[in-house]
Amino acid sequence: MAVPGSGLAKGLAVTLRTMTRRSVTAHYPDVQPELPPRSRGVIGLFEENCTVCMLCARECPDWCIYIDSHKETVPPAAPGGRERSRNVLDRFAIDFSLCMYCGICVEVCPFDALFWSPEFEYAETDIRELTHERDRLREWMWTVPAPPPLDPAAEEPKELAAARKAAAKPAAAGPAAAGQAGQPGRPTAEPPREDDA
Repeated sequence: MAVPGSGLAKGLAVTLRTMTRRSVTAHYPDVQPELPPRSRGVIGLFEENCTVCMLCARECPDWCIYIDSHKETVPPAAPGGRERSRNVLDRFAIDFSLCMYCGICVEVCPFDALFWSPEFEYAETDIRELTHERDRLREWMWTVPAPPPLDPAAEEPKELAAARKAAAKPAAAGPAAAGQAGQPGRPTAEPPREDDA
């Protein structure tokens, strides 16, 4: 059986313990919080990379991404070529009242058009205003942090190694050929002069 007033005594003990500690109140509106470097706030759109492939909208479990587009005919690049059609983005919107911030859309985008931004101050007074169009999503791209540098102890990616190897071959062949042509003591083929004949 509980002693009457034991709950009150426990509560007062907690109050006495915490009364001497410093306050840890966040002064949020006046002082911005320090966020981790790769924090998830909102999704930004890099519109130039978007090819309207619709992968993000199809893979979204909440169906909160709305995309509208139309096809345009592009004239041939070379004479005799054929015209091509390409998708043009008309509308790209994300309804953040439905979004659960899972990041699937960012991961499945094959053209790196969607990025996580640490921006978190996009609250609205009306839930219908949480559907942000591409202009607002484009503004958030300015807050996307640069990717972290590679670990110095990590192996170089095979793509970079292959590119450096391919770039080193012509660079190495160029100075070697130039060095052989300018060496003294080597005969050079010169056309005969007319006054020698």
